[in-house]
Amino acid sequence: PGIKDVLLTPVVDGDFLPDKPLHLFHNAAEIDYLAGVNNMDGFSFTATDIPSLRNRTEETPAEDVRRLLTAYAKDMGPEAVRLAFAEYFSRWGPSPSQETIQRTAVDIGTDYIFLVSTQAALNLRTANAVPARTFSYLLSEPNLLAGPGTSYPDWMGADHTDDLLYVFGKPFTYPHIFGDRQKNLSGYMIAYWTNFARTGNPNNGILKVPVTWPEYTSATQKFLDIHAEMNESSVREKMRYNFVKLWTKTLPNLKSHAATDIQ
Repeated sequence: PGIKDVLLTPVVDGDFLPDKPLHLFHNAAEIDYLAGVNNMDGFSFTATDIPSLRNRTEETPAEDVRRLLTAYAKDMGPEAVRLAFAEYFSRWGPSPSQETIQRTAVDIGTDYIFLVSTQAALNLRTANAVPARTFSYLLSEPNLLAGPGTSYPDWMGADHTDDLLYVFGKPFTYPHIFGDRQKNLSGYMIAYWTNFARTGNPNNGILKVPVTWPEYTSATQKFLDIHAEMNESSVREKMRYNFVKLWTKTLPNLKSHAATDIQ
């Protein structure tokens, strides 16, 4: 996949970045931390490798999705590819629908590029954050352009950068494009983000919020599912837990064992 060849990783230079990020979380233990992803953050990136995702008249071959996942997992060995297949394709059945095939492709891209690393950072953060607070979110509001006559499928969620539209109040700036639903969501996100910036807690501040956002801890791993119709059920736990475990523990352990065997 093209994204694997893009150098987006931090470079340890001994000055601005003195060590690997995973070793530096303890340096900011007293700073409150808020992080999250969009539920389909990887759509546009994955569509560069599987163009049929953007073409409503073209089906996505299952083999394209298998090839994508293989490319992401193969560096950790054939057993890693097998385990990744078992996790992502276990619910496909003998005849998966086009929506199932395409959603899986987007999930793979979202997990690999955005979600897994964010969850890993949150877990590292909670292990070092004393006494600071940590908050996690998932934006799942459907993309405004999803639907007939567009390049997005009907089931499209929040693509990469969709969150910026709401955090910076675009629905209020362009009322002829956005409706009341988008304005409500924008108001919610502005309130959460402003409160957090002021107090270190998205729930506390001048602006009222629709749902109390719980802290993220290593035990409960609670996060807020953000969309225009939030209620108490929007507080959830362990975001894509099995997939995060696959990429952060199961597959890396395979690679480390293989290296040990070679030595």
